[in-house]
Amino acid sequence: MTLSADQAQRDGAFTRNAPGGPLLHFLRGFLKHPVMVGSVIPSSKILIDKMLDPVDWDSVRLFVEYGPGVGTFTQHILERLSPDATLLTLDTNPDFTDYLNGKFTDSRLEAVTGSAANVRKIMADRGFENADYILSGLPFSTLPPGVGPKIAAETAEALRPGGAFLVYQFSPKVRDYIAPHFSRIDKGFEWINIPPATLFWAWKD
Repeated sequence: MTLSADQAQRDGAFTRNAPGGPLLHFLRGFLKHPVMVGSVIPSSKILIDKMLDPVDWDSVRLFVEYGPGVGTFTQHILERLSPDATLLTLDTNPDFTDYLNGKFTDSRLEAVTGSAANVRKIMADRGFENADYILSGLPFSTLPPGVGPKIAAETAEALRPGGAFLVYQFSPKVRDYIAPHFSRIDKGFEWINIPPATLFWAWKD
């Protein structure tokens, strides 16, 4: 079972009274941490729908999102998520974590300031052994040396069998990071986004 957008808003899944507009917060986050933010423009609705389409929402108990920024994907995940599921967001920028906690009032959301490289520990601290799906828009090719490979390895370990790592990037080089850990990787592309994005769905056998 998933919540419709109307149900989510009615139940307090998100609010629109957080201080400052989302684009302003996104730009501030980019200026403070440009290496950790993939784009200065939030993702398009078409990209979001295509990225999330393969998810079996009825089976989701834990969905993890890396680098949620101002919650562009977060909102759409919550709209699809079952009432008893959890969305865990990880961002190294505390400004984005504070913004999400002010914007959303959904008890299914746990917004955490932390690194995706430590995802298993962060999950374990909250009582989760595995995630069903993990979404990332982190710019792997510009992360500090060693961080990208560690995130890819940690993500593969954190997922349950049959789960998937969903990745949208503006450089196809991210495949080099995830390929050693996933035998099946589906690929797509979305032109209707600024900039156009390459999409990957890496499945854990």
